[in-house]
Amino acid sequence: MPQAIALKDPVRESRIYSARTLTAVLIVVMALGLIVARYYSLQITHYESYRTQSERNRVQLQPLPPKRGLIFDRNGVLLADNRATHILSVVRERVPDLEATLTRLGELVPISDRDLDNFRKKLNRRRPYEAVPLRFRLTEEEQAVLAVNRHELPGVVVDAQLLRHYPHGELFSHALGYVGRINEEEALFLDERDYRGTFHVGKVGIEKYYEDTLHGEVGYQNVETNAHGRVLRVLERYAPTPGEDLTLHLDINLQRTAYEALGEQRGAVVAIDPKTGGVMALVSTPGFDTNLFVNGISSANYSELRDSLDVPLFNRAVQGQYPPGSTVKPMMGLAGLESGLVTAQTTVPDPGWYRLPGDSRRYRDWILKIRGTGHAPEVDLHMAIVESCDVYFYDLARKLTIDKMYDYLHPFGLGERTAVDTTNERRGVLPSTRWKRDALNQPWYPGETLSAGIGQGYVLTTPMQLAVATSVLATKGEHRTPRLVRSRGSELVEAPLQPPVVATEAHWNTVHEAMRDVVHGERGSARSIGKDIPYEMAGKTGTAQVIGIAQGEVYREEEVAERHRNHGLFIAFAPYAAPTIAVAVLVENGGGSSAAYPIAREVIDTWLLGADAG
Repeated sequence: MPQAIALKDPVRESRIYSARTLTAVLIVVMALGLIVARYYSLQITHYESYRTQSERNRVQLQPLPPKRGLIFDRNGVLLADNRATHILSVVRERVPDLEATLTRLGELVPISDRDLDNFRKKLNRRRPYEAVPLRFRLTEEEQAVLAVNRHELPGVVVDAQLLRHYPHGELFSHALGYVGRINEEEALFLDERDYRGTFHVGKVGIEKYYEDTLHGEVGYQNVETNAHGRVLRVLERYAPTPGEDLTLHLDINLQRTAYEALGEQRGAVVAIDPKTGGVMALVSTPGFDTNLFVNGISSANYSELRDSLDVPLFNRAVQGQYPPGSTVKPMMGLAGLESGLVTAQTTVPDPGWYRLPGDSRRYRDWILKIRGTGHAPEVDLHMAIVESCDVYFYDLARKLTIDKMYDYLHPFGLGERTAVDTTNERRGVLPSTRWKRDALNQPWYPGETLSAGIGQGYVLTTPMQLAVATSVLATKGEHRTPRLVRSRGSELVEAPLQPPVVATEAHWNTVHEAMRDVVHGERGSARSIGKDIPYEMAGKTGTAQVIGIAQGEVYREEEVAERHRNHGLFIAFAPYAAPTIAVAVLVENGGGSSAAYPIAREVIDTWLLGADAG
């Protein structure tokens, strides 16, 4: 009988089942262990780290840039405001592929190489999750294009922000200055906390000098965002403190009159209120459109300004240093009277030239080439100022000596910065024996004293210095530090008093009467502007040589290149009895003072008779 075959092996099956069950249990236990370990790591070991990262992804601390303070003229006319614009920015942490995103953005809206360079520089200085600007002043069409493609641009933000705007452009370019993008050098010394979210800073002029006042204080807000970085809600907000507004002493009508009167000529006009020290006009021509600099001037535009022979970026009013010429003669006359070296009746022979004792060289008077002789056989101080007689002041300078000239002229503010509230002011030169020894390591020569006595030689002044000196003359000695800003918010800005110029009333009157006859006298050197004038003005003409004229030669303007012609200057104050305006005018290479004093007449007419005068 055949042996039976077993179809099942319960023992073997039980052993296999037990092994599989144990394996499954071990796998489950290991999986649970891994889960528990991961949870432990998340919730215990790295809790603070992950909680911070989670909050950072969900809650953002965003800076709120302050509104920059506005700038107004003395009449309340807005000179610098803020205009809303849209800025394209990128949050690096939310961009999966930065280069691909930049490429795509370049396909959607124009992005220049300059924009990309500035973006990459700023990218290295940013804080985590801080938006970095890529393009300013997006047009409505560009905003629309970006909005349509928003879904494929994670980390790309379009925000509205206020940007500086100068409605009068070139008219106030040198007076106001301008703001521009913060560069690498400025980023090193600017307080990062104060400038978070701010891309601009004052670069020059009032905008830079009063940066702390105009800037304000940054604010912050905590916002909740989604996974794409879009703001869902504002959790808390600390409002920024706007910058304070500035009201200036500048008068737009006076500024425009001076600017238009200079026209195409290179030059400067400064007008000061002698009572307050307020600068009512500060013009340097040519100027430039300050709006070009706000968001970074193009290389082509900057090269055009930088390379121009007329140097429009140069503020002639405070940076230009020019020989003052005969405009120093009223101050020299006062020095002679106060020192006792001359009186109002002292006369000097005037053959049209002057010669130092023991020296054969003749120092010519400008009148010599016109008349062939001097102003008169004998010239007193009054005639010397009215007709601008060089011979009289050659003699006075020799008697004073250069060091005493320095002592008398320095209190008028010559040879020192006026400390006006703007940037880049230069100090000029008021020479002395010590100055020449220290600056040039050379001795002083007597002939140099004669040149300095008529505002030539080493003497250099800025138009701002001449305006301050004219103000001191107008007030009979009161010397105020000039101020462009009249008030910060509701706080008045005082013009500090400097040590006064002390002189007797009779000596002041002698000089004033001579300056009045410069304009109103029959032989005054500026008598042409005194015709039909409805008020009294005191003034002094000045001509400054640009190139030297050899002994025996005659200066012929028509034979001299335009940029080598004499500078024209004029200082004035009015009304004569109670001055409310002091003016200094410089016309570069204008040929002489006749190019300058009509400009002063227009400016003073505008101030005293109204904006439409003349």
